[in-house]
Amino acid sequence: MFLSYLKIAWKVLLRRKFFTFISLFGISFTLMMLVVLYALFDDAVGPARPELRADRLLFINRMILRGPQSQSASSVGYDFLNRYVRTLRTPEKVAVSERGSVNITLYVGEQVVKVDRCYTDGNYWAVLDFDFVAGRPYNLAEVRDAARVLVLNETVARRSFGSAAAAVGQRVQLEGQPYQVLGVVRDVPTSRELTYAECWLPVTTTTADLRDPGFMGDYQAIVLARRTADVPAIQAEYQQVLARLPIPDPGQYQEIKSYARTLLAHYMASHNNAAGQDGDAASFWRQWVGLGLLFMLLPAINLVNINVSRTLERAAEIGVRKAFGATGGMLIRQFLLENVLLTLLGGLLGLGLAALVLHLLNESHFIPYAHLGVNGRVFGVGLLLALLFGLLSGVYPAYKMSKLPANQALKGGIAL
Repeated sequence: MFLSYLKIAWKVLLRRKFFTFISLFGISFTLMMLVVLYALFDDAVGPARPELRADRLLFINRMILRGPQSQSASSVGYDFLNRYVRTLRTPEKVAVSERGSVNITLYVGEQVVKVDRCYTDGNYWAVLDFDFVAGRPYNLAEVRDAARVLVLNETVARRSFGSAAAAVGQRVQLEGQPYQVLGVVRDVPTSRELTYAECWLPVTTTTADLRDPGFMGDYQAIVLARRTADVPAIQAEYQQVLARLPIPDPGQYQEIKSYARTLLAHYMASHNNAAGQDGDAASFWRQWVGLGLLFMLLPAINLVNINVSRTLERAAEIGVRKAFGATGGMLIRQFLLENVLLTLLGGLLGLGLAALVLHLLNESHFIPYAHLGVNGRVFGVGLLLALLFGLLSGVYPAYKMSKLPANQALKGGIAL
């Protein structure tokens, strides 16, 4: 029976090629836009290098001091993270790095190279999963000894030394001091804002005061859980630590707010100081899912109208099938299958167009170092959206057709 429905559906699609073309165009264009948007979202928060173990990572990068009349918010101080986050018992490892990259100048011989720099500790390379194409990361001992070493990304290494392998062991000048290139990693896209940089250096080589006891500063902690199930325990332990801390300047502030957030929760918070540990997830999903459904609504209504037109042409077929015992449920299944087949074809076309658009975005360098593409997650979401689109646009016409009396259908007197 299922194969028969598929054959009928295929014949129906070929019967009115113009309607089929209009339908496929609307479906594929809509799904292409949604898939491209999801691919951008996945590129920022999905599991990918260097945040390959995103389900086990937590980020502590926001400190908020609140009082009756005032509020202060910034990234977190290095000394605070060193004293209160490194000592957490639940995590497997804790790394500390600058909260964001800073543009600096490297001197390679007489060549001037502008790069985005990030200071990190030695655990950084164990907590995150960078892809080293040459050399190695600096280690705990080199960070402890403030060794003047660094790691470059592949593009800067090639631009400066011709190849990644040739960069290893070379010396560059930074702020009047010689640094040696220890390793080269594959480029990290700017969309991974918490781990993006072009040049990484030991945090102990900074001229800033790392012993400043203030809670606020320019750093973040990246916490690696032993397993995904430990994430809530780490978050709870961090809140217990905060609850025991003395409030700085109690005459001005009354509470300390800071959270160990997942990568997704960090993006959902969007630097909203009022967002909780989950990053105000409910509001985020209401907004974006609502916009997605609204974006699909107009083409879905258009497809409903086309399906209604198809129905008017197939009145006699419906009447004959009912006269020979076809039930309403059988007709609903048949017409829904036809519509889902159409939307899945449009979805595959939309995925192909999305792959082309993502490739063009990569080539345009609109997002520096982007590696956008239709991976397994993006492909699955695209097919799911196509199926949802098919159900949204096919349920009403299929239901109305199944309710037509056989004699009325045979006479052609249909009003949907």
